Amino acid sequence: MTARRRTVSSPSFGEPVKISGRDGAWDRVRADLEEHSVAVLHARLADWRPDQAGGPRLRALLGRDWERYLEMSHPAVRVRFAASRVLLKFAAAVALRVPPQVIELAYGPTGRPYLRGCDAVDISLSHTEDLLLIGLTTRGLIGVDAEREDRPLYTRGLHRHVCTPHELADLELLPPQQRERALVRLWTLKEAYSKAIGQGMRFRFTDFGFGPDGQPARVLAPDGAPGTGVEWEFQTYTVDGGYAVSVAVSDSGFGDTEDTAARTMLDPRVVAAVTEALGDDEADDYNTDGNTVHATYPHAGIDGTGTRPQAATAYW
Repeated sequence: MTARRRTVSSPSFGEPVKISGRDGAWDRVRADLEEHSVAVLHARLADWRPDQAGGPRLRALLGRDWERYLEMSHPAVRVRFAASRVLLKFAAAVALRVPPQVIELAYGPTGRPYLRGCDAVDISLSHTEDLLLIGLTTRGLIGVDAEREDRPLYTRGLHRHVCTPHELADLELLPPQQRERALVRLWTLKEAYSKAIGQGMRFRFTDFGFGPDGQPARVLAPDGAPGTGVEWEFQTYTVDGGYAVSVAVSDSGFGDTEDTAARTMLDPRVVAAVTEALGDDEADDYNTDGNTVHATYPHAGIDGTGTRPQAATAYW
């Protein structure tokens, strides 16, 4: 695909897929979900920047996040917030096989996002500078995080505040010029795992750690003892020539969810009532036969026919 793998362990899911705009490689995302039950994708902010910051299409896509978006006073923060949510909804649309504007994001008590009414698909998002990052899985839980590989965390002394004693000892064994990237890797792994379990920064980074690069990544206790088992998988990649991307995925033990289409998880009578309320145009795009989804969003093969819809900007 588009990323260079940095760890030597063999991942059970594909490398991050680059999505260059709304007509991007959605077929690859879909293929990763079908083959690995995990898909990770990244994009540039410029490709997902809203054309009209207050337009009705953006409002329809943001849904319940619209009020939160309006309350943001900093323009750059607002743009990044909107772009990341829209990208997330387009990605989730691949898994659920519905138009992105009907997907509703919700947030748990710790702020962790999830797809309301579609718990078969777990999601995670991250963004830094101009990079947007999305993770999807039907295995269990997922967390993703991204950071510049050359961010000077070590020279600023952050290692003393985010590393366990075992990690500090490993960092000291490295040549000085390698410590920055090594610490960024640890940072993103910890962020990804914390996001996956819904704790964010509430779980102190000095309370758990990871081994050095070149070994299969596992959560470790502060003294280096094993902290998790094979139910968790971690990978770190480099994308776009300088961003470290870490992924944490858990296996719930219930097997993969083979069918994630939203219509098969809903009572057909409920769907019929919703589509009737939306009107004839929407009903054509969201009928209940489980087979037809017309050209309302730009995903190759989204309706199972292998054709590419043409209305790429219908809701954006």
